[in-house]
Amino acid sequence: MTGRSTPDSSLYIRRARKEDARALSRICLLTADAGTSAENIHSYGEFPGLVYALPFVHVPHTAGFVLARKVEEEGKEGDADPVVGYILFALDTRAFEAAAEREWYPPLRVRYPKITEDAVPVCDPPLMDADKRFISLLHAPQPASEACVKFSPAHLGWGRRLIAAAIEYLRDEGGLQSVWLGTDPRNADAGSFYARLGFKPIDGAPMSCVGLKFDDWTAQKET
Repeated sequence: MTGRSTPDSSLYIRRARKEDARALSRICLLTADAGTSAENIHSYGEFPGLVYALPFVHVPHTAGFVLARKVEEEGKEGDADPVVGYILFALDTRAFEAAAEREWYPPLRVRYPKITEDAVPVCDPPLMDADKRFISLLHAPQPASEACVKFSPAHLGWGRRLIAAAIEYLRDEGGLQSVWLGTDPRNADAGSFYARLGFKPIDGAPMSCVGLKFDDWTAQKET
């Protein structure tokens, strides 16, 4: 016997789409606290997904892939297999940021009013500190650093095979030669994972940002 696990034949990768929004939001919440569940720090679990996932299936200049699990059951509609992972990215960071500012954030700012010292929304259940931070992000999104944009106008999510699919798409369809992503510095496992794939710090960018030149892509096929 070997120590290798058998690949799960029920899993497959496909393009992400708007209909995946609920699953993307759920997965985002379950990984939003440095790679672990953020359920216990949010009264309103939709916030992480509204900032870090859903714009990438609703706003132009984006694309992505999901990892889905094939389920054989009677009465299942279409290809409604459950989504268990994803990778989302912008093909042009500045164009995406501008489009999100025009199309994504305005209705959310109406739904979730800005919090000030004189105006804190009365909610049931009450807003937690993490909820308040995300409301602030909705009203003042943080633009990508110029160093990251100069490195490559795209960014990623997670999964070795998903990253491979994204790199193939960005290289062949988007004509790009590199990509960057932001990580939570507290998530040491994610940092190690991306380092093993060849991601490196970007000169002049925040420490949380790392980049990969496709010529340095070091991922090996899973067996």
